[in-house]
Amino acid sequence: MLAAYAARQNPEEPLAGLEVGEVPEPEVPQGWTTVTVRAASLNHHDLWSLRGVGLRAEALPMVLGCDAAGIDEDGEEVVVHGVVASDGWSGDETLDPKRSLLSERHPGTFSERVAVPRHNLIAKPAALSFEHAACLPTAWLTAYRMLFTRAAAAPGSTVLVQGAGGGVATAAIVLGAAAGIRVWATSRSEEKRARALELGADRVFEPGARLPERVDAVIETVGQATWAHSLRALKPGGALVVSGATSGDAPSAELKRTFFLQLRVLGSTMGSRDELARLVQLCASGAVTPLIDSTMPLAAARDGFAAMASGELFGKVVFTV
Repeated sequence: MLAAYAARQNPEEPLAGLEVGEVPEPEVPQGWTTVTVRAASLNHHDLWSLRGVGLRAEALPMVLGCDAAGIDEDGEEVVVHGVVASDGWSGDETLDPKRSLLSERHPGTFSERVAVPRHNLIAKPAALSFEHAACLPTAWLTAYRMLFTRAAAAPGSTVLVQGAGGGVATAAIVLGAAAGIRVWATSRSEEKRARALELGADRVFEPGARLPERVDAVIETVGQATWAHSLRALKPGGALVVSGATSGDAPSAELKRTFFLQLRVLGSTMGSRDELARLVQLCASGAVTPLIDSTMPLAAARDGFAAMASGELFGKVVFTV
């Protein structure tokens, strides 16, 4: 079957290890099933896997991809939750210390068929397209959890989203605006700042800009380049929710500021199956629509990876199968 997979790893040139070609059909452990993939979306996790982060070299070759929507063995339309809990784990899968993602220990979703635990399947409403559904399990679910579970952002509060343009950041803007949250966003790109306003951001700023007032929460996925600004943007008691560090680890924790202003620094990783089910229903209701930058066939996956590596994206890249 056709798949996009990591054949090699290269920290400096990640695309050098990407191959698109034929791979064996997935093995199906007990309690698992197969899904015929109709659409799958690209995440930074896939690029990091090619760099050698989070994916062990001895696991190569590995089919990439965490997100998918397709048809299960019973002919039902489903969305795949990509967090794989360990045997016997119950409750929030993201808290399982032995959890993994599809494409880390088990072949991922950038293929014609993928094997997944039966518990990881969520019914896809007919009102939600395969392409939009495939955007949800990683970036959109991460944003949903950061905003509503970790930051507990409420209507009328002000949230700063760092780095508008990335999948999580754009999702946070759309979800926050739909929930009645005043969303501010930053970006180095004037074009991306304009796009953020179109998505529902109330105001936009250049990175590091002085804000008109301090905010209740910051959605942080950038890391080192924006960390100091994120901490200084918070009002006393505010929450900095971090789910990524694409620019590297933060140079200083600024502990004096953190304890004096009683700031909350909260880590957030992906989201639970239950949170994904709620997000799917929210999108199916028409209240929000996942933002897609581009759609392309799986055979052209290299083009999508190249666009992500260059930072050209605004929204999600979706591969159709």
